Amino acid sequence: MRGMTAREPRQQASAWRVFRVFLRLGLVSFGGPIAHLGYFRDEFVARRQWLTDSAYAELVALCQFLPGPASSQVGMAIGLSQAGIRGAVAAWCGFTLPSAVLMVLFALGLVHWGSALPAESLHGFKWVAVAVVAQAVWTMGRMFCIDAPRVLMAVATTLVVVWWPHAWVQWLLIAVGAMTGLALRRASDTAGADGMAVLLSARTGVAMLVAFLILLLLLPWVARYSMEPAVQVFDAFYRTGALVFGGGHVVLPLLQAEVVAPGWIGTGEFLAGYGFAQALPGPLFAFSAFLGTAMSAGPGGWLGAMVCLLAIFLPSFLLIVGVLPFWSRVRRQRGAQAAVAGVNAVVVGLLLAALHDPLWTTAVRDWRDVAWIAVGVVMLMWAKLPPWLVVLLLGLGGAASAWLSA
Repeated sequence: MRGMTAREPRQQASAWRVFRVFLRLGLVSFGGPIAHLGYFRDEFVARRQWLTDSAYAELVALCQFLPGPASSQVGMAIGLSQAGIRGAVAAWCGFTLPSAVLMVLFALGLVHWGSALPAESLHGFKWVAVAVVAQAVWTMGRMFCIDAPRVLMAVATTLVVVWWPHAWVQWLLIAVGAMTGLALRRASDTAGADGMAVLLSARTGVAMLVAFLILLLLLPWVARYSMEPAVQVFDAFYRTGALVFGGGHVVLPLLQAEVVAPGWIGTGEFLAGYGFAQALPGPLFAFSAFLGTAMSAGPGGWLGAMVCLLAIFLPSFLLIVGVLPFWSRVRRQRGAQAAVAGVNAVVVGLLLAALHDPLWTTAVRDWRDVAWIAVGVVMLMWAKLPPWLVVLLLGLGGAASAWLSA
């Protein structure tokens, strides 16, 4: 990433080459966001030397700071450094395409042939969802709830969301978390490393940030008064993509409030799709393609998948391009770091609430379900099996249970 000027990044590879490299990564990058960052470092730092270690570390720090899917944002930034805006789009398309196509096919299968399947045959995917989110709550809790105030913030968030399970409550809690983090800021919340030396045009950055804010503020108003379902769907997924902090799994409670609560999709289908997404390579946000295909709202099918994918990833694209020119100054600010620390504590509480409802309340009916979920947790956290294998094993377990109870 050296050699970039304040005007625009110097092109080093064609957009087509960027697409081919990221398409291969999208086919093999199993294991979630942290694993994706490891794949990216091996490919672009060690193998291709498109970035130095320090430049890559700066990108990872930036994308952990911003809302949205960190690994996808890192990929967009790498594509941007190589082939400009077209490179960023090419990187996103290549990395997202394999999992998105598989999610659409899975959704089409449920839509067309789901009624022919035994009701219990997809129950194993719900076990997977519970196990995966339980692992995420444990891991993120140890990472983000490092003192008593943040533990209290997480617990309070859980109680509030369980009592008032509405989408606006979750957005309000995220804002309160940021303000509480500011009030509790301390020196340990600041970043000590030097800022990135990578710059884009400040004019480009401002334009992207303005577009991000205009869409975030105006889309809810347009959707409220619009009779077009596609606009309402785009608004719901854009707001989710703009306000997801803490990693891909946090998209579960936010999307559940947006699409299950209004009746766009049933809880069972929602959790089955989320469980299936754990078996796929690439970004977890590709789950939105499943929802766009299967939901009753919006155009549905392939077009619905495209609308939801674009809506949920667009904030990440606008933010990564918009913030890069100013990142070296922003990340040194104590207030910015403290606000993110507060938001992260709230995120743990949101996930814990989602673990209770809809995950636990939907997936657990008797002690056998608890036993299967415990097996999944053991396989993920102690046996360290890859998520796709856990999905396969628990999926087979669900099918076997359905066959035995038939």
